[in-house]
Amino acid sequence: MDSDNDSSSDHSEASLGEEEEERKWLADLQRIRENNSHYATELDARGLYSYVQNMTDEDWEELGRDISNSTRLVSLNTGAGALNDQTILSLFRGLTRSNSIRIMELYDNGLSVIGVRSMVPFLQHANNLTNLDLSYNNLQSEGFNMLFRALRDSPTEALNCCNCGIDSIEIDTNFIPPNLIWLYLRHNSISTDGCRELAKLLQGEDATLRELWLYHNKIDDDGVEILVDVLQNNKSLTTLDLLGNDGISDQGRLKLLKLVNDISCIKATLQSNHTLRKLLVEYIDIDPTTDSEL
Repeated sequence: MDSDNDSSSDHSEASLGEEEEERKWLADLQRIRENNSHYATELDARGLYSYVQNMTDEDWEELGRDISNSTRLVSLNTGAGALNDQTILSLFRGLTRSNSIRIMELYDNGLSVIGVRSMVPFLQHANNLTNLDLSYNNLQSEGFNMLFRALRDSPTEALNCCNCGIDSIEIDTNFIPPNLIWLYLRHNSISTDGCRELAKLLQGEDATLRELWLYHNKIDDDGVEILVDVLQNNKSLTTLDLLGNDGISDQGRLKLLKLVNDISCIKATLQSNHTLRKLLVEYIDIDPTTDSEL
């Protein structure tokens, strides 16, 4: 009997919690529409809440228009199942521009290239968007390549496309986001060809990328060789994560180690890459007393 009472109590508390969240949501919406409150800087529209799940296409389009007209909204979170390829079309039918949004979270919505295509006009007119999270969607290669091109003139500094089904990348050097600093591509299927494309982000004196996260892809020693070659002269990248790439052998990891600390001679040490400070790779199982590469 007590367990039944406890269960009923927990359900009541959960209901009260969601009711309070819904009241806050409605108050935030009103502030955004009025566009005259310093408190209207964040909007949480995650799919965790039933009032978000129950929004119609018309509701999403109206919300998009309200956000477009806001000059104070800085952060928008419509992740965790809030959207799908249909409702995102409605949202971005209304949301075509923003001069205030800096952070946009669209993670874990199952979005495909269709969803990305609907975002393009907004991305081309989001003058202050610095952080874009599209992780845990189904963008695949076509969606990622379209997204990257759409960010050509964007102020975006951080792009998260982890676990998005990406296996090939096409980067046009004329369409590289000019301010990109952090690129998260963990849990995809990027291989040697992808490394060849990513190397374009690390070439030249105007390279901006500081962190490249490639954990758990399909990179092998050939991919490592491409990255090592371009990083010989790179002065921007400080972090490179290659953990979980089973195709990288001890020899491949050794090449990475020599990139940052070549002790073969004093000149080689001085010419090592001293910008790359955080290199994440698996343990190197090589005996330095017998391996001629060291």
